[in-house]
Amino acid sequence: MPEIHFQIELPDGSQATCYSPSLIVKEYFTPGDEYGLADFIERSRTALNIASDRVRAKYGSPCGLALGQLAEIEAMAEQYSELEEPKVRLLRFIE
Repeated sequence: MPEIHFQIELPDGSQATCYSPSLIVKEYFTPGDEYGLADFIERSRTALNIASDRVRAKYGSPCGLALGQLAEIEAMAEQYSELEEPKVRLLRFIE
């Protein structure tokens, strides 16, 4: 399966690189676009669960890396949940 990384800018201006075992994330994010934090989390949840399901269909078990990445995104989001209108920007895909 083609894997991909995607670089994001967090609400405080710091950056992080995320992982997906599938290119499905390209259907949910666009480089340069900014997403409200809740929207970013929901899109990530949907895309990474689909990616994990694709791995399960091909190899017989879900993708621990995709599910781990989702857990990291959800934990990161809690740091910014008190901000008024926090945004996450998708900077680029790294293939």
